Amino acid sequence: MTRDVWRSTIAATVAAFAFFAPAATFADEGGVPFWLSGQFGSLVATPSTPGWQAAAIYYHSSVSAGRGAVFPRGGRIEAGLNAKPDLLFLNSTYVFATPLLGGQASIGLTGAFGNMGASISGTVTGPLGNTVTGSRNESVFGVADLYPMFQIKWNQGVNNFMTYVTGDIPVGTYDVNSIANIGIGHGAIDAGGGYTYFDPKSGYEFSVATGFTYNFRNTDSDYQNGVNWHVDWGASKFLTKQLLVGAVGYYYQQITADTGSGAVLGAFKSRIAGVGPQIGYIIPMGETQGYINLKSYYEFEHQNRPQGWNVWLTFALSPAAEPPQSSPPPRVRK
Repeated sequence: MTRDVWRSTIAATVAAFAFFAPAATFADEGGVPFWLSGQFGSLVATPSTPGWQAAAIYYHSSVSAGRGAVFPRGGRIEAGLNAKPDLLFLNSTYVFATPLLGGQASIGLTGAFGNMGASISGTVTGPLGNTVTGSRNESVFGVADLYPMFQIKWNQGVNNFMTYVTGDIPVGTYDVNSIANIGIGHGAIDAGGGYTYFDPKSGYEFSVATGFTYNFRNTDSDYQNGVNWHVDWGASKFLTKQLLVGAVGYYYQQITADTGSGAVLGAFKSRIAGVGPQIGYIIPMGETQGYINLKSYYEFEHQNRPQGWNVWLTFALSPAAEPPQSSPPPRVRK
């Protein structure tokens, strides 16, 4: 093979690699699963006051990854991916006053909009030492998919339990040929449960929630993500009746391989873990109660997906807890 022919070949390889790498290099079709790790946290299983609730969540993440591949006859491909989403999630939930199965039921819907920026660069070094580099940058502003959720919560003193089912309605901004997408291009269903230990007297709290995700096939790319298992946790201490500080974390593991003709890498599973600090503050507002929470995660233990850090800023409104009713004095018979 002449030098010119080799240069043309690796140039075409870099161009193709830069175009298809997000879907082909990382598990969960580009390293973007349905479950956004960190969405559950402290007090996840504690019941709340019946009525309408609303929340706005600003989410920012910065992740990157690189992967290398070796040619059979020498040479190497190196690629790097960077992604920076800035999204605003909006949630509305109704908590029922009538008990269901002895617990408190609620139903909600979450949507989001914002900007997704992504870039990928690739370098091919051939057996003759020639090097060719290619890159691609994209940014898109749009809406995310819709995420309905149904929950039931039970309280037994300091112990609280929760079960949930949620899913993905794929109506968000998505282009199978783009490296920057806000929607994921396919439906999903996720179910699981959680537990919260909360002692108002001591102020200590610990919560954990876990679940499994089943992903439907992306018909545009003929790609189906495997079944995923995820765990979110939070621990906090109320320093006052309104102020809490603590830590948060998550673990995510893909337990079955991606499938479909688009899953060219075969049995390819992803994994990630994250941990970080949190601070929260309850804002009394008369008949309404506000809550603001700031938390951040540093990711590690990644496999077949990007890693980095992310930050969540939440502001929520809910009906204020009703004060306990005092009992009338006993009637005295004369």
